[in-house]
Amino acid sequence: MTSTTISAPAAQRDDRITLRFMSVPGDTAAGGRSVAAGSVMEWIDKAGYACAVGWSGAYCVTAYVGNVRHRRPIPPGSLIEVQARLIYTGRSSMHVVVTVSSADVNTRAYTPATTCILIFVAKGADGRPVAVPEWQPETRSDLKLAAAARERIEARTEIKRFMLQEEYSDASEAPRTTMRFLVPPGVVNWGGKAHGGTVMRWIDEAAYACAASWSRDGDRESEAVAVYSGGIHFLAPVRIGDLVEIDARIVYTSAHSMHLSTRVSTADPRTPRDLTLTTQCMSVYVVPAEGGVALPVPQWNPRTDEDQRVEHHAREIIHLRESIVPIPASLTLEP
Repeated sequence: MTSTTISAPAAQRDDRITLRFMSVPGDTAAGGRSVAAGSVMEWIDKAGYACAVGWSGAYCVTAYVGNVRHRRPIPPGSLIEVQARLIYTGRSSMHVVVTVSSADVNTRAYTPATTCILIFVAKGADGRPVAVPEWQPETRSDLKLAAAARERIEARTEIKRFMLQEEYSDASEAPRTTMRFLVPPGVVNWGGKAHGGTVMRWIDEAAYACAASWSRDGDRESEAVAVYSGGIHFLAPVRIGDLVEIDARIVYTSAHSMHLSTRVSTADPRTPRDLTLTTQCMSVYVVPAEGGVALPVPQWNPRTDEDQRVEHHAREIIHLRESIVPIPASLTLEP
């Protein structure tokens, strides 16, 4: 694969950006108690995209989003601050760390809620990757964040391998939710494809529906909330008019959490069975109780060969994920 070079020198480019706005009713999760994880992931993608485009001077696509840790719920109607900064560049890729903070509209004291790393790839007019200006760390926080980005490359590659080698079929007995719809024009980005953040919102909606259904206890409505999303690999674009199928299924349960695998596939509406995998994600949901603790959830015990194999891989991914040290929000917010 060939690439061309962007000529503008890096010295003329800004390596960070901050977005500020107020959350709206449409950002609220089911139940109305907090902002939906899908909304937060949309904000993350928008800020990361703006940072990547500002640095590269080119159209960019989201290639990966990892370790989205929702440390606390964001109250509806909050002021939102999303800070994105470049922390590493490859030949055509840019690693961007994004931190989402929120504040009460009266106090305006922002507190971090979510931090994660995204990888964007710069594309030329022909759709091929283009080289980006090399970024060099300058400050103490730059050096530490660049090291953190490099340290995650090997574990991320291994997690992707585990996720891609899995095959999911209708023979599975796993609790699942499947959503199908046509991609509307309103979600298009500047490249004519669906926003990565929009795809992540769809993933959260399908995963929530699956988790909420599984954790429902009799007549008690579930307040399942996402506490983690990771391994989000964007493998192919989602185009306007595509038929989208989002399959979310439980792959593992611990005493207080539900681990879900969500896969987004697309097809031409005229050949709906000819699906292409475009995006995949692993999410963790819990049912919160008073005091910030999580309630016990019903246990899922896989019986089929496929479900047992998938659960085994899920455990391996969890083990790999635990070896990745979370990036402190305080570090990402340093000058």
